[in-house]
Amino acid sequence: MAESDLLDEYNKKRDFRKTAEPSGKRETSEGGNIFMVQKHDATRLHWDLRLEADGVLKSWAVTKGPSADPDIKRLAVRTEDHPLSYATFEGTIPGEEYGGGTVMLWDRGTWEPVEGKSWKDIEKGHLHFVLEGERMKGEWLLVRMKPRKNEKRENWLLRKIEDEFAEDGDRLVEQELTSVDTGRSMAEIAAGKAKEKPKKKSGGKNSKPPQFAKPQLATLVDSVPSGNDWMHEIKFDGYRALVSASGPDVHVYTRSGKDWTDKFAPLAEAIGALDLPACLIDGEIVALDNGGNPDFSTLQNVLKRGHGEQKEGDALEFHAFDLLHVDGENLEKLPNIERKERLEALFKDAETPLSVAEHIIGAGEKLFDAMCDAGQEGIISKRVDAPYRHSRTKAWVKVKCTRRQEFVIVGWKRSSAKGRPFASLVVAQHEGDELVYKGRIGTGFTLDEMQSLAAKMKRLERKTPPVQVSRSDARGVTWLTPNLVAEIAFAEFTADGNVRHGSYLGLRGDKDAAEVTPEKPAKPPQAVSGVKISSRDRVVFPESGQTKGELADYYGEIAALMLPFAARRPVSLVRCPQGRAKKCFFQKHDSGGFGDAVKHVPIKEKDGGTEDYLYVEDAAGILSCVQMGTIEFHGWAARTDDVEKPDRMIFDLDPDEGLDFADIRQAASDIRERLSEIGLASFPMLSGGKGIHVVVPLTLGHSWEAHKDFAKRFAEALAMDEPDRFTATMSKAKRKGKIFIDWLRNQRGSTAVLPYSARSRKGAPVAAPIAWNELDEVEGANRYSIDDADDLKKRATGKALKGWGFAEQELPDL
Repeated sequence: MAESDLLDEYNKKRDFRKTAEPSGKRETSEGGNIFMVQKHDATRLHWDLRLEADGVLKSWAVTKGPSADPDIKRLAVRTEDHPLSYATFEGTIPGEEYGGGTVMLWDRGTWEPVEGKSWKDIEKGHLHFVLEGERMKGEWLLVRMKPRKNEKRENWLLRKIEDEFAEDGDRLVEQELTSVDTGRSMAEIAAGKAKEKPKKKSGGKNSKPPQFAKPQLATLVDSVPSGNDWMHEIKFDGYRALVSASGPDVHVYTRSGKDWTDKFAPLAEAIGALDLPACLIDGEIVALDNGGNPDFSTLQNVLKRGHGEQKEGDALEFHAFDLLHVDGENLEKLPNIERKERLEALFKDAETPLSVAEHIIGAGEKLFDAMCDAGQEGIISKRVDAPYRHSRTKAWVKVKCTRRQEFVIVGWKRSSAKGRPFASLVVAQHEGDELVYKGRIGTGFTLDEMQSLAAKMKRLERKTPPVQVSRSDARGVTWLTPNLVAEIAFAEFTADGNVRHGSYLGLRGDKDAAEVTPEKPAKPPQAVSGVKISSRDRVVFPESGQTKGELADYYGEIAALMLPFAARRPVSLVRCPQGRAKKCFFQKHDSGGFGDAVKHVPIKEKDGGTEDYLYVEDAAGILSCVQMGTIEFHGWAARTDDVEKPDRMIFDLDPDEGLDFADIRQAASDIRERLSEIGLASFPMLSGGKGIHVVVPLTLGHSWEAHKDFAKRFAEALAMDEPDRFTATMSKAKRKGKIFIDWLRNQRGSTAVLPYSARSRKGAPVAAPIAWNELDEVEGANRYSIDDADDLKKRATGKALKGWGFAEQELPDL
């Protein structure tokens, strides 16, 4: 087909003397299979999907943008073919021209039809293909809808196919708001701001990777702790690793601080490709066996071969489970659950072989049983509200399906079998200052492992035993300097302290022999926060009958979800000691009686004096406040670690009494769209009262003055654009028939209700996070109450709310 046939419509629609768009001619890229998506704010905002085929870009305008949720089908209107030169276009088309508006290069990469299919299937009305883009990945499907009579355009549907890249909701269009080419927002492109390639993340205050820090260790227990104060993760069968990164500069350390970056070079390269800010991440490196399960022996074999000699199936994986530092900020004092949320936000673009370890809150026994049934090592249980400690603590506990510990190899016994270098290993453990004999290990070796181990032991031979041992146990033993550490699986310790039915699993080159001590199960910690709630039967919500005890139970159930937003943040409490219908009052300073679980932080006041403000850091702190009659928790937009650096912006949509909730929903959506235009992702929260909060998480670095100024000017700009709908003034006289965009919560000392806080209102409603794609289905801001703890917990751990309220983004210029 002649090039004019394919691009004639494209060329006829444009006056290239007026538009910066390229004129069209047919050509082919080097691979012949590029794709891109351009976010296009024309008459209506849409996303243009373009696939290279037959020397042009086949194009569809996708309303609302592509969704990685297989349950969401998006209308995709086929448009004229575009020239290949359009693939890099980003800028502004004059308003009087066809397609006038702002164009952003939103995604790019390569595509190919699935096996057995072709781009020519477009003419049959369907296309099944795979994308490898910076944002869109995996399998997708385009299907043409049945044409209607006199139809003037081709209507197709775009849908994600269920695969490893599928996810619930609309995270792609909600949180990916800047150009993949220049890093600009839609507003910056429209304003003609100079093109700037996305900058490498500088790492904030620390552009160099953070230094190694000693990891937190778990205490061995016999049973799984119960209750909602605990989060439970799989105990991976691999090597503990601390990853220090800043952009492409990545170091992988063992638990003892050895730099093993070279040994794990493929993983270091993958982490470097994420271009992370300066951060220190805790996790586990594993290798998978033939059944796809983490296996220590497989990992040993991979490391023995070296990454330069890897075989098919030698894939290493890194499962991150904690974040200690990021972008110059020390997170160690934050609750476990918040550090995990911050880690998930940091790793949002990570793909295999990198991932964030999944966790569940409560129901640890079910996870433990599932792991044991699958032949895995066990689980790790962590207090949701605990800080990170550089030692072995009971805030982290491990429960093993089989007994496995490290032992020091102190000798070997000769074998009478031909070809076997030794019959068994003699092992020991440190008890205090003494190295104590623990018996012999004679199984679990392959012949190759035995030969390799024999060569290592040859260099360590000595004449005298490094342990006290009986004459019979010493017979036929060649003694070794105690440097080698082995991991051993065994049934139990005998009465005299020796290993029974031991089996060799492999050497632990990441652990020092001097640190090897017996692990004896401690008594499992209990889940109860330890706060006694008095007067449990006192009715707090007279209209619906919920009591103080039920309110406390709600907060006990929900504390793990609330702490990422509430912990270490100055709070103002709404206390109603006699119930919500009686006298209630705000309290931000301690008047006594709260107990040790409620903390204080000194903050300088406007008059130059200093006052102690209240804050909590764990479930016990929350429940101690409830014991003192607290119903509501309102928090600052800054943490106690640095109260002068705000980290989130809140726009509280406060409607006039005559407005419907539909008006509030629409206002929230409009504000979200305005924020996205300037590159800011936002999250909606039902306030539990009348309105909706639009929450904008921000990285530290700007002042309260800049924070307040941005919020004020943003709200005023909306009010000026649509004065019939919005007001940025608190005056009730000026609010009639309008929505007040309350930006005043973004100034130093002001507070906003915290996610999952109960409200002192009829029916015991709560402030509840929701996803943007759920908003249209909600009938009111009081959709959830303290009776819905189970539902809220289930929602919070689902895909729709994954990462809610967290994003790495800076306050832009407005």
